[in-house]
Amino acid sequence: MTFKPGSARFFYAKKRPSSRLPLLTELAVLMYSHRYIANLNGDSLPMSATLNHRITGEGAPLILLHGLFGAQENLGAIARQFQKERQVHALDLRNHGSSFHADTMDYPSMAGDVLAYMDEQGLDKASLLGHSMGGKVAMQVALQAPERVEKLIVADIAPISYKPGHDAILEGMKQVDLTCVRSRRDADKQLAEFVEIPGVRQFLLMNLERIPQEEQTQGGPVYRWRLNLKTIDACYDNLAAAPEEGAPYAGPVLFLKGEESAYIQQKHQPEIDRLFPAAQLQVIEGTGHWLHAEKTDTFVALCHTFLNGEAGD
Repeated sequence: MTFKPGSARFFYAKKRPSSRLPLLTELAVLMYSHRYIANLNGDSLPMSATLNHRITGEGAPLILLHGLFGAQENLGAIARQFQKERQVHALDLRNHGSSFHADTMDYPSMAGDVLAYMDEQGLDKASLLGHSMGGKVAMQVALQAPERVEKLIVADIAPISYKPGHDAILEGMKQVDLTCVRSRRDADKQLAEFVEIPGVRQFLLMNLERIPQEEQTQGGPVYRWRLNLKTIDACYDNLAAAPEEGAPYAGPVLFLKGEESAYIQQKHQPEIDRLFPAAQLQVIEGTGHWLHAEKTDTFVALCHTFLNGEAGD
């Protein structure tokens, strides 16, 4: 389907569905299996001002940006699909994964990190694909530096401010007594007092890393959070906020919505049209907020069609 500027609409993507995954549990397994190969420089990286990244494939550059509490491994299945035809840059955003820790965390700063990374890699222009928080970062890059964005894909997030929705998760992670944790099971038992769903806990606990033997102290903790929990908690209101406005981004944009997710609603359409007047919007049936993990084949097919400029059905 071809869209005219300003005519973003909700409709269903009639694609052959893939098997539905036990969502967050499967995602946690994927993160665990990839975290030791995703860092090009090894498992324990010194924190620096350069975003940790993994580059695969050749061709036009595509930058992948993960969501809150996540890391580049979240979009590993997407990266593997696109590396066959594109140069894929999977990034850990600041205060996440193995990227640097900073006291500041807002969308202009995070967009600046992505632009700095593009400069370091010699990328004058790239397509961006971001999920959730990563989608807001991608939108901010497009609004802040439109000349650097070839095409934009935003997965299940709108350019609006959201009410707080992660209070229990943040409190639970803060309350985990790391001095008593000698295994992930120990941490899981503590976190279960605040987070009921096992799959969500497994996803969160992928941020728990073992402290290298040479850094451990007698009787001290064996595990630590690899994300910057203190700053994420302190800056949460910034992350729930809308991207800061610049001039509307007139380039091609694809919004992908999970049918069962409430992150993108009909009432958000005017704001999407105002900031992204050439936007398309598609709904993937039978998926929630983690649409890229639930129906990877459908997600990739829609992105592929959009990125390659092929006409929709």
